[in-house]
Amino acid sequence: MRYFIELSYDGSPFVGWQRQPTGDSVQLCLEDALKTLLQKSISVVGAGRTDAGVHARQLFAHVDLDDQVDQNLKFRLNKLLPIEIAVNSILVVADDAHARFDATGRRYSYHISTQKDPFLEKRSYYFSKSLEIELMNQAATVMLDHDDFKCFSKSRTDVKTYLCDIQEAYWEQNGSDLVFFIQANRFLRNMVRAIVGTLIEVGLKKISIDDFKSILQSRDRSKAGYSVPAHGLYLEKVYYPKHIFAL
Repeated sequence: MRYFIELSYDGSPFVGWQRQPTGDSVQLCLEDALKTLLQKSISVVGAGRTDAGVHARQLFAHVDLDDQVDQNLKFRLNKLLPIEIAVNSILVVADDAHARFDATGRRYSYHISTQKDPFLEKRSYYFSKSLEIELMNQAATVMLDHDDFKCFSKSRTDVKTYLCDIQEAYWEQNGSDLVFFIQANRFLRNMVRAIVGTLIEVGLKKISIDDFKSILQSRDRSKAGYSVPAHGLYLEKVYYPKHIFAL
């Protein structure tokens, strides 16, 4: 039977979701825990990659298991996994359900702290300069009418298309903290971090709204802003069609 494992994790100690030649990944920890419990090698497929240091409040991975699973497996996995990784649920899904390819959308957030806080050092980007959040929100709204985001994509990537449908993109201020939310049907590699870095330049008044529009039209990564650090980025939610979940 096929199952979706719903995870959340603090990405600080990991090289990312995906297995790497060196360093611990979230995928490695989950597969090793399953192997220990089930006494055989188990392969899991995640909803997508998160880079080193990126966090996830919700990520799904699918796995095929011979025997019917009860919720005791969730408890046993959580006992074995590092404190930074939690299994939140294990769900029966259709036999052909795919954690990556069946996802219809993803939602990310990016967190900025404008006051130094040692407890947020690995969970929020400390940025002390004053930012004009209203200008940043005006620029973010521009993206809703655009569909090609090559200018924010990591160079030398093997994607076939740079088209993305962004459904929402906005900033919220909570005291001294700023949070950027963005939801789309798909994201390019490094896309959110590049968007945030460019919006920061808008907030610093280094570039105008018209400049931001020109960057989008250019399809040129070198014209966009810098990529903000990974530790401020969170995968918030992954969306799927209801029919893939078994009754």
